[in-house]
Amino acid sequence: MVFSMVMSCSPNLCSLPRSRMVLQKTIQCSSSSVSTASESVKFDLKTYWTTLIRDINQKLDEAVPVKYPNQIYEAMRYSVLAKGAKRSPPIMCVAACELFGGDRLGAYPTACALEMVHAASLIHDDLPCMDDDPTRRGMPANHTVFGVDMAILAGDALFPLGFQHIVSHTPTDLVPEDRVLQVITEIARSVGSTGMAAGQFLDLEGGPNAIDFVQEKKYGEMGECSAVCGGILGGASDDEIQHLRKYGRAVGVLYRVVDDILQAKENDDKTEGKKKKGKSYVSVYGVEKAMEVAEDLRTQAKRELDGFEKYGDKVMPLYSFVDYAADRGFTIDTQV
Repeated sequence: MVFSMVMSCSPNLCSLPRSRMVLQKTIQCSSSSVSTASESVKFDLKTYWTTLIRDINQKLDEAVPVKYPNQIYEAMRYSVLAKGAKRSPPIMCVAACELFGGDRLGAYPTACALEMVHAASLIHDDLPCMDDDPTRRGMPANHTVFGVDMAILAGDALFPLGFQHIVSHTPTDLVPEDRVLQVITEIARSVGSTGMAAGQFLDLEGGPNAIDFVQEKKYGEMGECSAVCGGILGGASDDEIQHLRKYGRAVGVLYRVVDDILQAKENDDKTEGKKKKGKSYVSVYGVEKAMEVAEDLRTQAKRELDGFEKYGDKVMPLYSFVDYAADRGFTIDTQV
């Protein structure tokens, strides 16, 4: 699969009226890096992604074994190893690490921890007292299968397990100890009271004016944290980390905005029953404005990568993630 497939529009987006086809603009990796843009056409993101999913799935299976108390671990595994999980946070982490010459074997423990944290956040988001969603990726949500009490415990257990996994499994010959500490600090910041938790709070309690903050904190934080952790592991400079921070945040929000656009299109001709809790650009501003936001986010994300041209082809995965987030040009085989 070549990158040209990533550049093609999703069938759902393509079926929108032309007046709303904001995402159908010509794709360029950046306005100032023509050579990088032309090279990106040759990059096979699907193969890269699928190969990493295989490794990460195996390592997650090993990281969360069933042991006493069995029911908590079964609930943890249900979400961590869920069908349909694209492993976007761990793959972005690995790609950012490799950009700066890091070894993916040194990034895998953090990559797995990011997926544990991501799964835990989704378990809690789906709870009746939060977003009140009985399904996740077309399957029953964790609390639907195991009950609210067990779902809360499973999420609570996954957060610290992620930190423990980083400390116990990161090879010291590949990653210096100070970088491991920086990664743990970054993840703790991301999920804490000024990060994802703040986003969830304002999603529940804030007015429509809080939409930008909600999207950045609830969805952008995971992308930001994933890119930054990979950069830290690979030895990126402070300035490069700041560019990765802005890049990851933009990609995280972009992915969510496009999800909401596609869902709105799917529901256009349907009568919705129970309205989900939660704010989105679509629910606050409508599909047309949301598509403009998505195009702006695509531009912002690519702009942050302009300074990484010196790393050559190693920046290609990060560039192509942006267009995949916007266009969904191919399907990821998550069960490899």
